[in-house]
Amino acid sequence: MSVTETEVAGAASGSAAGAAPAVLTPRLRLVLVLLLATQFMLAVDFAILNVALPAIGSSLKFSLANLQWIATSFALCAAGFTLFFGRVADLFGRRRLFLGGLVVLGAASALGGLAQNSEMLIVARVLQGLATAAVTPAGLSLMTTSFPEGPLRQKALGLNGALMSTGFTTGAILGGVLTDLLSWRWAFFINVPVVIAVLIMAPTVIKESRPDERPKLDVPGAITVTLGLLAIIFGLTQAGEKGWGSATTLLSLAAGAVLMLVFYAVERKVAAPLVPLSVLGKRSVAWGNVAGLIAFLTECSLVFPLTLYLQNVLGFSPLAAGLSFGVLGLGTVTGGVTASKVIGKLGSKQTLIVGGILQTVFTAALIGLGDDRAWLWLMLGASFVGGVGNMLVIVGFMVTATSGLADHEQGLATGLATMTQQVGITMGTPIMSAVVTTAAAGAGASAMLGGLRVAIAVNAAIVLLGLLTSALFLRSDRAPAPTA
Repeated sequence: MSVTETEVAGAASGSAAGAAPAVLTPRLRLVLVLLLATQFMLAVDFAILNVALPAIGSSLKFSLANLQWIATSFALCAAGFTLFFGRVADLFGRRRLFLGGLVVLGAASALGGLAQNSEMLIVARVLQGLATAAVTPAGLSLMTTSFPEGPLRQKALGLNGALMSTGFTTGAILGGVLTDLLSWRWAFFINVPVVIAVLIMAPTVIKESRPDERPKLDVPGAITVTLGLLAIIFGLTQAGEKGWGSATTLLSLAAGAVLMLVFYAVERKVAAPLVPLSVLGKRSVAWGNVAGLIAFLTECSLVFPLTLYLQNVLGFSPLAAGLSFGVLGLGTVTGGVTASKVIGKLGSKQTLIVGGILQTVFTAALIGLGDDRAWLWLMLGASFVGGVGNMLVIVGFMVTATSGLADHEQGLATGLATMTQQVGITMGTPIMSAVVTTAAAGAGASAMLGGLRVAIAVNAAIVLLGLLTSALFLRSDRAPAPTA
């Protein structure tokens, strides 16, 4: 038993058998702080280079065609390898993978900050992506095994969701500030002290967590699912660059689909599958991840049409537009902080439904945006409440998708959840971009506004689809009211 598990057991002493502890011990607080700090840093990494891309391209002589590989190389590895590393965490030790991934992340960040040419930077981004694919599911599985099902896990996942969403917003703002005041290189260097601090403290706080018997790793399954995910993510990134009808996009997506079918066939036959079909067959895992996929796809991609609205229709500067999304960030923080209380009262299924209703209604309200700055109040208010709803869904998804599973399956469950997150973030913007491009008939702000309204309507419809799947296919988990 790990130190964190011992703490949980000790906190539960004196209560009914099997009851989850309701109070954080000092050591559990430190565990939570370390894990949350790491997840926040990883979320910042997703967005911190977006604003810095032009400066990096100019400094390292990136061609315009190759500039997108700074983001694509990271996304491919972060999403493509996450399921594999999630299972490796279960088999070979979650803390071992967590700490090893952090070492790679720190070294890759230093390498990126010191890069003298484009090739060196791309290598750094690939290593950062691989480290993210290892650290994210390992950290989440350490969180779910340290805090058993109940109020503590709900609180931990709520805070994690809030900080993760805040990290995306912070990354966009911090990238601009560092690039303007110092250098784009500090967008890499900023990771190094955080990594060092966690590496110093974590070994004395978090003990190893792994099964007593180490099963054989499903190599054919690992190869097929990783190649399949790489092909799908590459196809999605190419859709954003070249369009959904390009040969590269279609061939990549088709290859990914075929490889995922091969992966399914492999998992049916091997003795120790990478992803046991019994786990995928659980409603909480399958439909919880559907809800999470839609939540990440819709809210992250909504930033794209709203950015165009603020800059191309209302004429705001990039900095002012970026700061406007701070309101959305406040909404997601509010949703993350309150999610555990909502889940405690309603259950995770009802929380998914309530959050889905809020996000659907207030995303649909954005269809009414007009072409002058008087409509800014609607965008800010609707994005705030929609952000609250979105984070309720995200935390509800994390609780649902990791519940009802044994500890030895938590790395798999969090790997699936992390993969869901990465794929949702990656595929959302290409979808919204394609809709805006198709629907914006003609030039000028009026045509742009028409295209943006269509994209927002599509976004709201996708949120509604996620709401309906949760309502129809998830079982209620609300605890029965105590009888007198």
